[in-house]
Amino acid sequence: MSASNFQGVENLSTLAPTAGSTRKRKRVGIGEGSGNGKTCGKGQKGQKSRSGYSRKAGFEGGQMPIHRRLPKVGFTSRKKVRGDNVFTIVSLDRIAAASLSGNIDVEALVNAGLVNNAGQQVKLLGGAEPTVALNITVNAASRSARAAVEKAGGTVTILGC
Repeated sequence: MSASNFQGVENLSTLAPTAGSTRKRKRVGIGEGSGNGKTCGKGQKGQKSRSGYSRKAGFEGGQMPIHRRLPKVGFTSRKKVRGDNVFTIVSLDRIAAASLSGNIDVEALVNAGLVNNAGQQVKLLGGAEPTVALNITVNAASRSARAAVEKAGGTVTILGC
Protein backbone atom coordinates (compact mmCIF):
# COMPACT_ATOMS: atom_id res chain seq x y z
CA MET A 1 0.00 0.00 0.00
CA SER A 2 1.11 3.50 -0.66
CA ALA A 3 1.68 6.03 2.06
CA SER A 4 -1.15 8.20 0.66
CA ASN A 5 -3.75 5.80 2.14
CA PHE A 6 -2.58 6.67 5.65
CA GLN A 7 -2.54 10.45 5.57
CA GLY A 8 -2.18 11.97 9.02
CA VAL A 9 -1.12 8.63 10.59
CA GLU A 10 2.46 8.61 11.70
CA ASN A 11 2.55 5.07 13.00
CA LEU A 12 0.11 2.18 12.52
CA SER A 13 0.61 1.16 16.15
CA THR A 14 -1.17 4.36 17.24
CA LEU A 15 -4.42 3.61 15.39
CA ALA A 16 -7.46 3.53 17.70
CA PRO A 17 -11.23 3.87 17.31
CA THR A 18 -12.77 7.30 17.78
CA ALA A 19 -13.46 8.16 21.40
CA GLY A 20 -16.97 7.04 22.45
CA SER A 21 -17.55 4.86 19.38
CA THR A 22 -16.98 1.56 21.18
CA ARG A 23 -18.16 0.10 24.50
CA LYS A 24 -16.69 -2.56 26.71
CA ARG A 25 -18.69 -5.77 26.75
CA LYS A 26 -20.72 -6.63 29.85
CA ARG A 27 -18.73 -9.19 31.85
CA VAL A 28 -21.12 -11.25 33.96
CA GLY A 29 -20.57 -13.86 36.63
CA ILE A 30 -17.33 -12.40 38.02
CA GLY A 31 -18.26 -12.00 41.67
CA GLU A 32 -20.96 -10.45 43.80
CA GLY A 33 -19.15 -7.13 44.12
CA SER A 34 -19.59 -6.44 40.40
CA GLY A 35 -23.39 -6.43 40.64
CA ASN A 36 -23.52 -9.08 37.93
CA GLY A 37 -22.43 -12.15 39.86
CA LYS A 38 -24.32 -15.36 40.69
CA THR A 39 -27.40 -15.09 38.42
CA CYS A 40 -25.59 -12.73 36.03
CA GLY A 41 -28.32 -10.07 35.98
CA LYS A 42 -31.01 -12.53 34.84
CA GLY A 43 -32.89 -12.84 38.14
CA GLN A 44 -34.01 -16.17 39.61
CA LYS A 45 -35.12 -19.25 37.64
CA GLY A 46 -37.68 -19.14 34.84
CA GLN A 47 -37.71 -19.20 31.07
CA LYS A 48 -35.96 -15.83 30.67
CA SER A 49 -33.01 -16.96 32.78
CA ARG A 50 -32.22 -19.97 30.59
CA SER A 51 -29.63 -20.04 27.84
CA GLY A 52 -31.00 -19.89 24.32
CA TYR A 53 -34.09 -17.93 25.39
CA SER A 54 -35.61 -15.65 22.80
CA ARG A 55 -39.12 -14.22 22.75
CA LYS A 56 -41.20 -13.88 19.59
CA ALA A 57 -42.00 -10.32 18.51
CA GLY A 58 -45.38 -9.30 19.90
CA PHE A 59 -45.39 -11.98 22.64
CA GLU A 60 -47.18 -10.70 25.74
CA GLY A 61 -46.50 -13.44 28.26
CA GLY A 62 -49.40 -15.66 27.20
CA GLN A 63 -51.93 -12.83 27.25
CA MET A 64 -53.85 -12.51 23.98
CA PRO A 65 -51.57 -10.26 21.89
CA ILE A 66 -52.83 -6.86 20.77
CA HIS A 67 -52.71 -7.78 17.09
CA ARG A 68 -55.20 -10.57 17.84
CA ARG A 69 -57.34 -8.55 20.29
CA LEU A 70 -58.06 -5.77 17.82
CA PRO A 71 -60.62 -6.31 15.04
CA LYS A 72 -59.60 -6.65 11.42
CA VAL A 73 -60.54 -3.50 9.51
CA GLY A 74 -60.15 -2.17 6.01
CA PHE A 75 -59.77 -3.66 2.60
CA THR A 76 -57.35 -2.95 -0.23
CA SER A 77 -58.66 -3.76 -3.66
CA ARG A 78 -56.29 -5.76 -5.84
CA LYS A 79 -57.30 -3.46 -8.72
CA LYS A 80 -55.98 -0.49 -6.77
CA VAL A 81 -52.71 -2.28 -6.03
CA ARG A 82 -52.26 -3.11 -9.72
CA GLY A 83 -53.25 0.42 -10.70
CA ASP A 84 -56.35 -0.63 -12.66
CA ASN A 85 -59.40 1.61 -12.72
CA VAL A 86 -57.90 4.35 -10.55
CA PHE A 87 -59.34 7.69 -11.60
CA THR A 88 -59.96 11.11 -10.14
CA ILE A 89 -63.67 11.71 -10.63
CA VAL A 90 -64.92 14.98 -12.09
CA SER A 91 -68.63 15.43 -12.75
CA LEU A 92 -70.31 17.75 -15.24
CA ASP A 93 -72.06 19.67 -12.46
CA ARG A 94 -68.68 20.47 -10.84
CA ILE A 95 -67.41 21.71 -14.23
CA ALA A 96 -70.53 23.88 -14.52
CA ALA A 97 -70.04 25.20 -10.97
CA ALA A 98 -66.44 26.14 -11.82
CA SER A 99 -67.86 27.98 -14.90
CA LEU A 100 -65.42 26.30 -17.31
CA SER A 101 -66.15 26.54 -21.03
CA GLY A 102 -64.52 25.88 -24.39
CA ASN A 103 -61.64 23.42 -24.48
CA ILE A 104 -61.23 21.60 -21.17
CA ASP A 105 -58.31 19.28 -20.47
CA VAL A 106 -56.59 18.01 -17.32
CA GLU A 107 -54.53 21.22 -17.05
CA ALA A 108 -57.70 23.33 -17.07
CA LEU A 109 -59.20 21.09 -14.37
CA VAL A 110 -56.04 21.51 -12.25
CA ASN A 111 -56.16 25.30 -12.66
CA ALA A 112 -59.86 25.29 -11.65
CA GLY A 113 -59.01 23.25 -8.52
CA LEU A 114 -61.06 20.20 -9.54
CA VAL A 115 -58.01 17.91 -9.82
CA ASN A 116 -54.94 17.93 -7.55
CA ASN A 117 -52.19 17.47 -10.15
CA ALA A 118 -51.81 17.01 -13.87
CA GLY A 119 -50.37 13.49 -13.55
CA GLN A 120 -53.67 12.02 -12.37
CA GLN A 121 -56.04 10.04 -14.56
CA VAL A 122 -59.39 11.79 -14.80
CA LYS A 123 -62.80 10.23 -15.40
CA LEU A 124 -65.76 12.39 -16.44
CA LEU A 125 -69.17 11.55 -14.96
CA GLY A 126 -72.60 12.94 -15.80
CA GLY A 127 -74.90 14.68 -13.37
CA ALA A 128 -75.83 17.89 -15.15
CA GLU A 129 -76.71 18.98 -18.67
CA PRO A 130 -74.11 21.48 -19.94
CA THR A 131 -75.64 24.68 -21.33
CA VAL A 132 -72.71 25.45 -23.66
CA ALA A 133 -70.67 23.30 -26.06
CA LEU A 134 -67.65 21.84 -24.26
CA ASN A 135 -64.64 20.10 -25.82
CA ILE A 136 -63.41 17.88 -22.99
CA THR A 137 -60.22 15.77 -23.07
CA VAL A 138 -59.98 13.19 -20.24
CA ASN A 139 -58.75 9.62 -19.64
CA ALA A 140 -62.24 8.08 -19.36
CA ALA A 141 -65.89 9.13 -19.44
CA SER A 142 -69.22 7.54 -18.56
CA ARG A 143 -71.85 7.00 -21.25
CA SER A 144 -74.22 9.50 -19.64
CA ALA A 145 -71.53 12.20 -19.49
CA ARG A 146 -70.54 11.66 -23.11
CA ALA A 147 -74.18 11.77 -24.24
CA ALA A 148 -74.87 14.97 -22.27
CA VAL A 149 -71.82 16.78 -23.70
CA GLU A 150 -72.60 15.68 -27.28
CA LYS A 151 -76.26 16.70 -26.85
CA ALA A 152 -75.06 20.23 -25.98
CA GLY A 153 -72.94 20.30 -29.16
CA GLY A 154 -69.57 19.47 -27.62
CA THR A 155 -67.11 16.56 -27.87
CA VAL A 156 -65.42 14.19 -25.44
CA THR A 157 -61.91 13.00 -26.37
CA ILE A 158 -60.50 10.00 -24.52
CA LEU A 159 -56.76 9.90 -23.86
CA GLY A 160 -54.91 6.61 -23.48
CA CYS A 161 -54.55 5.58 -19.83
